[in-house]
Amino acid sequence: MKTSWTIGPALLALALASPQVGTAGALHLFGKAKPAAAVAVSSAQADAVASDVRQALDEKRLVDAANLLEQAEVNRINSPHLQALDGELLLDRGHFADALSMFKKAGTEPSEQAEALQGQGLALSMMGRSEEAFADLKQATALDKTLWRAWNGLGREYDLRSDWKLSLAAYDQALVQTGANTAIVLNNRGYSHLLQRQMEPAKADFVAAIEKDPGMAAARTNLRIAMAIDGQYDRAASAGIGDDRAAVLNNVGLAAAIRGDYPEAEKLLNEAIQIKGSYYERASDNLQLAKQLETHQADHPTPLNDNH
Repeated sequence: MKTSWTIGPALLALALASPQVGTAGALHLFGKAKPAAAVAVSSAQADAVASDVRQALDEKRLVDAANLLEQAEVNRINSPHLQALDGELLLDRGHFADALSMFKKAGTEPSEQAEALQGQGLALSMMGRSEEAFADLKQATALDKTLWRAWNGLGREYDLRSDWKLSLAAYDQALVQTGANTAIVLNNRGYSHLLQRQMEPAKADFVAAIEKDPGMAAARTNLRIAMAIDGQYDRAASAGIGDDRAAVLNNVGLAAAIRGDYPEAEKLLNEAIQIKGSYYERASDNLQLAKQLETHQADHPTPLNDNH
């Protein structure tokens, strides 16, 4: 049984920016006024610190990046580029409003404007301020076409507008520039295909993302959802080493409910609850949702539509 369906951003794991957003505390390292007695610092010193911070951020060593920035502040080493990197650290840690403020400060320097706009756009997007994010990301890519994170963010913004042609073009541009970050864009392009109910391209992108980054949980979750929506429950529910079996069955059960296969959804979700062995709020909520959708479908039957 199939019914028409839509998927919102809350359902699928989406890796919007790289590195992934973390949960550690924020540091406001370059928002303070410079002491009057500050000594002059050469641009070479600031550039050397920035290079080390950039490497730490790229390698997901957020604590090291924070320590480097803190030490630079103690030594009165400052520059717009270091402010931008501080903004990236805040963005990676999920402090989007603080990141936005830092990127705006960094963007007053013309040489930092493009990357600052990229950071602003990503922060605004994560804050749900879509129109502002869209404007900043478009301006960032106009100033510097090599900014893959801005293109990736634009892809998401176009997805929110159901502008699939421009979404695909944005992801394609991102893929040209990603380097080692290709898996993130492939996952997000797969998500876009999934929103369009294009199961085969979606699965292909998720598989390609996993091949690039075998540890990418977002792509694995999305691949399971795509297979389950396509009716491939056994494949979707097969858990690998280290997988949370209950969580896998919860995701597949929810996908079955979205597909309109309510008996299968209820079976999978009940199994997830049993495996958990204690109260499983997420699966219980999804089970209730599946039952509500089944009741609604029974009261308001719609013609079957298998056209994707």
